[in-house]
Amino acid sequence: MGNYQNVTAGRPAGVEKKKAYLVGAGIASLAAAAYLIRDGHMAGGQITILEQLDIAGGSLDGSGNATDGYLVRGGREMEEHYECTWDLFSRVPSIIDPERTVLEEIREINLFDPNEATNRIINNCGVKDPNTSLGLSHHNVRELTKLSLATEQELGATTVEEYFSPSFLETYMWCYWRSMFAFQTWHSVVEMRRYMQRFMHLLPGMSLLKDILFTKYNQYESLALPLQTWLEAEGVVFDLGTQVTDLDIEIVNAVKTVTGIHLLRNGVAETIPTTADDLVFVTNGSMTENSTVGSLGEPAILNREAGGCWSLWRSIAAKDDAFGRPEVFCSDIDKTKWLSFTITAKGSPMADLLSKITGRDPHSGKGVTGCIMTIRDSSWLMSATCSRQPHYVDQPDDVLVIWAYGLFPDNVGDFVHKKMSDCNGEELLSELLHHWGAEDQIPEIMKTVKVIPCMMPYITSQFMPRVKGDRPEVVPVGSRNLAFLGQFAEMPDDCVFTVEYSVRSAMTAVYTLLALDKTPPEVYPSKYDVRVVAKAAETMYDGHVPAERLISHFLKDTSLEGLI
Repeated sequence: MGNYQNVTAGRPAGVEKKKAYLVGAGIASLAAAAYLIRDGHMAGGQITILEQLDIAGGSLDGSGNATDGYLVRGGREMEEHYECTWDLFSRVPSIIDPERTVLEEIREINLFDPNEATNRIINNCGVKDPNTSLGLSHHNVRELTKLSLATEQELGATTVEEYFSPSFLETYMWCYWRSMFAFQTWHSVVEMRRYMQRFMHLLPGMSLLKDILFTKYNQYESLALPLQTWLEAEGVVFDLGTQVTDLDIEIVNAVKTVTGIHLLRNGVAETIPTTADDLVFVTNGSMTENSTVGSLGEPAILNREAGGCWSLWRSIAAKDDAFGRPEVFCSDIDKTKWLSFTITAKGSPMADLLSKITGRDPHSGKGVTGCIMTIRDSSWLMSATCSRQPHYVDQPDDVLVIWAYGLFPDNVGDFVHKKMSDCNGEELLSELLHHWGAEDQIPEIMKTVKVIPCMMPYITSQFMPRVKGDRPEVVPVGSRNLAFLGQFAEMPDDCVFTVEYSVRSAMTAVYTLLALDKTPPEVYPSKYDVRVVAKAAETMYDGHVPAERLISHFLKDTSLEGLI
C-alpha cells in the first residue's frame, strides 16, 4: 500500500445506524470485520459473524494436542508482497507478545530463519535430486511466454493439459509448480497464468523455495486467533454453531437488496430481518467444507454430500446470474479432492531420521525441511514438510509435527498396495517412510507417533476451469448491501488459494459498500518490472538468455548494463 493511501478513511455518513452480518468465520470474514472497524468507523457491537462450526478460522486451522495428535489440514505459503495481508496484520497484536504486532512477529522470525529447501525433490527411496534448474526446452519457454501474454478471455476454460505440450508436463518446473500450488493437469490454465504473473519475482528461487514466508506457529494460532481475539475485544459478536441457509434478496429494476437472513441455530430455524442500510457479507464456497479425519488405524472417509456453504451459494445463485455459478467449482469432487495427513512424533526416532535426511536439527527452532519435500517417483505424488518447531504454542519440546499430502489419492501406493484414499494413518506413514529410505525403521517409528489423515473433497475447487461470470464480483452490479468474500469471488489479477486473496476481497467489499475515500493497494506489479522479467527469462533459460551477448553489447556502459 502506497503511503498516500496509508491513511484513516473518513467516517461514512450514517455508519452508526448500520449493522453488519458476515456469513462464515474464515480469514475473509475476520478481515472484513477488522476493516469495518478500522476504516469504516463501525462499532464492534454492530458486527455479527455467523459460523456453522464451533470455531472460527475457516481453512486457517491448527487443532489437536500432543497426546491425541495434532491436525493440520494444509498450509499457505506467503511472500513479502502480500500488501493487503500485511496491512491488516500491521495493526493486530500478537497473542504471544501483545506489545508486538502479528506482522512484526512474522517478519522477525523470517529474518532469523529465511526459508530454503533442503531436499526439494527426492527419488529412489530418499535420494536427493541435485537439480536446481526448471528443465525447460526453448519450446516450453515459448509456451510460457505465450501464456503470459494471452488474455483470460482468449484462454477461457482451457485446462493446463489442453494448453501445454506433453513435454512441459515432464519438466522440473511442472513438478515444482504442481507440488507447491497443488495444481492438476485438468485445472484452469487461466489460474496458472495469474500465478505466473503475480509471482514472477519468485521464479528465480522456485527450485529452493527461497523468499517464501511462514508464520511462527500454525496459521490458526499465528493469524486467525490473534485477529479473532482483537475483534472480540472490540465487541464483535461471534455467533458460532449457526448455519445460514438462505438470503431473502429483493431485486427491483436490477437493484439487489438483502432483506433477510435465514439460519439454523441449534436446529431451530430463525430469520434475521435486514434493511438497505445493513451490510451482508457472504463467504461463498469453501475449500475445506466437509473435511473428514481418520486415525492411525482408520482412513478418512470421503464425504460426498453437499456442504452447507455450497448449498447456501446455490440458493443465492438461483436468484440472479450476477451471483455466480457454484456448480462449476463443486460438482466434480474427484477432480477437486486430495488427502493430507499430520504426523505427531514423540522422542528421537523421527527426529533422528529428519536430521539425517535434511542435515538440520529439528529442535533448533529453525525450519527443518525448508518447505515441502516432493517425492517425484511417488505414485501418490506425495510431499511432506516439517516446519520450524514448535508448530503449536503448547507443543512439548520432544514432539515434532510433520505434514504431508498426496495429489493422487486414487492411485495405488508403491509400498502399501492400496489406494491412498483407502489408507489409514499407519499405512500412509509407512508409504512415506519407504520413500524416505527408512523401511527398516517403520516398526520403531510407529511406536512413537500419532497420524491423522484428512480427506478434503473441495480443496482445489477454486482451480477448476472457469469463465467470466462463474465467480460473482465482490460487490455485484446493482447490489446495495451484499458482498461476496473469499476464494470464489472475482477480483482481477490476484491469485486464489492464498490468504492475500481472501483479505483483498474483504478490503474491497468494505471499501465499496461503505463508499470509503480509500482504495485497496494494487496487486504487486512484478510483471511490469523489467528487472523481474529479465531475471525470470534468465531462470527459464537456465542462466543463458538468448542473444545475451548482443544485448549485453548494446547495454554496455549504460545504466542498464547489469540487467542481464
